[in-house]
Amino acid sequence: MHLSRVRVDLNGLGRNELFAVMGGEPYGTHQLLWRLFPDYSGPRPFLFRQEIEDGADGEGRCKGLPLFYLLSEQTPVAVPGLLAVESKPFAPRLDAGETLAFRLRANPTVARRVDGQKHSVRSDVLMHAKAAFAPDQRASQECKDAMDAAARQWLAGQGEKNGFVLRAEPEVSGYRQHSLGRRRQGKPIQFSGVDYSGTLEVTDAQAFMASLAQGLGRSKAFGFGMMMIRRA
Repeated sequence: MHLSRVRVDLNGLGRNELFAVMGGEPYGTHQLLWRLFPDYSGPRPFLFRQEIEDGADGEGRCKGLPLFYLLSEQTPVAVPGLLAVESKPFAPRLDAGETLAFRLRANPTVARRVDGQKHSVRSDVLMHAKAAFAPDQRASQECKDAMDAAARQWLAGQGEKNGFVLRAEPEVSGYRQHSLGRRRQGKPIQFSGVDYSGTLEVTDAQAFMASLAQGLGRSKAFGFGMMMIRRA
């Protein structure tokens, strides 16, 4: 695996691409990052996470520009004048019992049965929790706490399947809903994202490494599911 840091030269972007990247629009960003794999054909070969680079450069100028982290099997290839890439091998040696600090941007969903439909429907975990409250109670602190608890419960469940356990309740922030203009069966594609941070303990190193490579949750093509780790 390769862990890469990717910076964008905004001068190389067209108008629509510029709006997509600066606005954090996930589909346009996903298409842009595909350019890093010009000779590859097949399923999406990478996970990614978009951030805004803070601080200042060596000359004291404020950055504030988009910064991407990628995890991929293939080595990404820089696009001169557009995408600059710094890559390094990613093969941490982990053992059961190790404690890691993590950050994760995920799309937490839950499957629910709908009367009259053959298959379960995927719902936003936080909206599912919010729906249990009366409309006039949905702005209350109690409702917000229930939504955060549902988000944490989802991550704990991911750990049970993927070789880790949370050491403490993770921070939950940055909840945001997205709706893409592309349509499927006449409806826009809708999904949401949540930022998690905290500490975890590895319980099954092999399963945990597989989960890092595959990503956690859904909507991974849109910048979700990539867990960033460091030893605590």
